[in-house]
Amino acid sequence: MNRDASPDGDQRTERGTPAVAVVGGGAVGVTAAADLAARGADVTLYDRGELASGSSGRAAGVLYDAYAEDVDAALAARAMDRFRALDRSLPGFSFTPCPYVIAVREGDPDADAIPTMVDRMRAHGREVSVVDPTALGERYPLRTDDLAAAAVADGGGWCDPASYVAAMGERARRAGVRIETGARVGFEDDGLVRGDGTPLAGFDAVVVAVGAHTAEFFDDAGVDLPVVPYRVQALTSRVAYDGPMVYDATAGAYFRPHPTGLLAGDGTEPVPADPDGYDRAGDDWFVDSVSETLRHRVGHDPDTDRAWAGLCTATPDGDPLVGPVDGLDAGGVFVAAGWQGHGFMRAPAIGEHLAEGVLASLDASGTATGARTRASHAQPAPWIDAFDPDRFDGDEEFEIVEGMTVERRAGE
Repeated sequence: MNRDASPDGDQRTERGTPAVAVVGGGAVGVTAAADLAARGADVTLYDRGELASGSSGRAAGVLYDAYAEDVDAALAARAMDRFRALDRSLPGFSFTPCPYVIAVREGDPDADAIPTMVDRMRAHGREVSVVDPTALGERYPLRTDDLAAAAVADGGGWCDPASYVAAMGERARRAGVRIETGARVGFEDDGLVRGDGTPLAGFDAVVVAVGAHTAEFFDDAGVDLPVVPYRVQALTSRVAYDGPMVYDATAGAYFRPHPTGLLAGDGTEPVPADPDGYDRAGDDWFVDSVSETLRHRVGHDPDTDRAWAGLCTATPDGDPLVGPVDGLDAGGVFVAAGWQGHGFMRAPAIGEHLAEGVLASLDASGTATGARTRASHAQPAPWIDAFDPDRFDGDEEFEIVEGMTVERRAGE
């Protein structure tokens, strides 16, 4: 992984300009690539398919900053700031402000967590409030007579994830990023190679943001990372809807406005899924279940336009893996994965965090140190300790838990 590697596929640049490979063309990968290039790096992005052809292109586009945990709240706030700014500055992308309602039904023990959760969110400066169910029904066209508790986050919004990736990919290209699609790459011996074994030499750092393929990608390199993909589902309806975004916590379903009418999601399957062989179509049981929730909560009888499945990724503790990966002969390798369904909404912040962390982990000559500091005299790279990829052994067995829950948002 040094600048004197074989010229076959060599990406060497002028001395002092770090050369970085980004593997994965989803929201996190294209954001990291664009942000790295904006900070002076020479960047090449590789994706095995097309940009947004994986989980990002199948994401729901629900965006909010309503988190109670310190790190989650800070990342969400930065992501939302960037989404709003990009609405004004990124051609082809738009962000639509929309309140986000969390609703818990009578008899659900999670109702007791709502006030404490809101207090913690407000302590982070979030525009969130506990709302009496009756008052909620007067404010929005929702059925609320069966609710025990509700909260409204006024700082939410939504967007089209695929358009974000396309627009950010174009920004990356304009910044000088070389984007190769249909390009399978992996690790072999001490460096990055194409699928046919051709070396890709000269990179000082490699950022791996391959989502559901993370575990197998690193397994091929002899490193175990406990990132497990699981299947989730969503649908769009042709019937008009102009209310808030809603998470019916008891039903485990969410919905938001959509250009065709409405988008709704649910259908989490808490079992490992094959990222290459999972069923990408929405199940009949999911369509029936979420349709019943829509009829009950908002009087919306859906006319289904499309129903599909995508993949989320889980880790043992519910936090992602973001930062340097030890255990590889190739130094300067970084990973970003394990979002529990919240990857797209964090992408602007995580991409920025990766760019800053990777460059801070390179020394003044652009040679990868493989450590968390640029040099002995430098400040530590800004990695988040709670997201340290090396905090696990890699062979942990754990239960997959859906990420959009009151308990997780409350940080309990």
